[in-house]
Amino acid sequence: MTFLGQIAGILHQAIAELWRHKLRSFLTMFGISWGIIALALLTASGEGFSQGQRENMKQLGDAIVIMWGGRTSSHAGGQRAGRYIRLHWDDVQAIREQCPAIKTVAPEVKTWNIPAESDFNSGRFLTVGVDSEYLKIRNLPIATGRNIRQNDVEQRNRVCVLGDSVRDQLFENRTDIIGKNVRINGFHYSVIGLLSKKDQDSSYDGWDNDKILIPNTNLIKDCPQNHAMASEGWLNLIVYKAKSDTLWEEAQRQVRHTLGNIHGFDPDDETALSFWDTIENSSTFDGMFQSIGIFLGAIALLTLSLGGMSVMNTMFTSVAERTGEIGLKKALGAKRSRILFEFFLEGFILAALSGGAGILFALGLASFVNSFPMPAYFSGIPIDFFLVLQLTLILGAVAVVAAMPPAWRASRLDPVVAMNYEK
Repeated sequence: MTFLGQIAGILHQAIAELWRHKLRSFLTMFGISWGIIALALLTASGEGFSQGQRENMKQLGDAIVIMWGGRTSSHAGGQRAGRYIRLHWDDVQAIREQCPAIKTVAPEVKTWNIPAESDFNSGRFLTVGVDSEYLKIRNLPIATGRNIRQNDVEQRNRVCVLGDSVRDQLFENRTDIIGKNVRINGFHYSVIGLLSKKDQDSSYDGWDNDKILIPNTNLIKDCPQNHAMASEGWLNLIVYKAKSDTLWEEAQRQVRHTLGNIHGFDPDDETALSFWDTIENSSTFDGMFQSIGIFLGAIALLTLSLGGMSVMNTMFTSVAERTGEIGLKKALGAKRSRILFEFFLEGFILAALSGGAGILFALGLASFVNSFPMPAYFSGIPIDFFLVLQLTLILGAVAVVAAMPPAWRASRLDPVVAMNYEK
């Protein structure tokens, strides 16, 4: 008999033995399957929550930093501690010229409770002055119409973009809004765009749905927050984006040194400037979700190991029941390697079939769940090729560990003792 024929015979006998004890085999397989399903779904769900949180953080902007002026806590340059640092338009240009780690930087000016009215309704809203650089950094997608362009800023065109809630307030259910006039602080503005509706869980000044966007040159002229904003060039804050996610610390260091030289404060003074770094926040969330994933994965691995012990116990029981058969085979000339391989293959098949069924079930369930609209902060159950590969390797390790001890015990039985055991 050829080698392949011997393998086929052993495989047939192993499957037949599993079928003969199908109820016991099914219960054993359920343990392995459940362990694989738990490991796959818990790991993938943790990644789904992590991805969802990262996507939600991008509602503010992708890897941006928001910076406010603060209050000094130490003496520097002959000036007292406790001074307020006011950001200025010139600071934006200085950052552009002196901070090579920064890709884009933009000022932000805004005024709260600005009256706005259409021909149908009115309200008071946060009005934000923007330019093309600001719109590159902030995530403010347009649903209808267009966004504000640089020529609108330079020419001081009285145009505006309405947030979703502002549109509802001023125009209710009307759809022909583009080109309509809105009076903002008494000045006539033409509606050129409508922002897409957002589901946000974080903001530094209010929800984007509740904002009106106008060119920043117009905000300073038509509705400044105070006299200093209009006459002295004060800003509410500065938004910037580093050239890469790995340069956020270097970018902050460069900004502190640049503005420290301009405003006369110590660059190491942590309170002189305030930063909201979304890259740092994302890293914190990633670490938190990674810890949760490790914890859930450990629970799933424990479940899988219990399934592996079930396979081992089942195989030890099979060895005990077939002791006489093993003795007879060895008395007739069967080698230890054949006995070892036969029982190892039986245990391996038991674990592999149940684990494979678990992987297929997890993939099917994940596809079913992912076919539905996902809620905010959760991107679904992403089971990718690498996760399946990891599950396969883990399953293979569990199968080998579970099948080897009983197979080794069967191959070590003395044929005389084994045959007498049957009697």
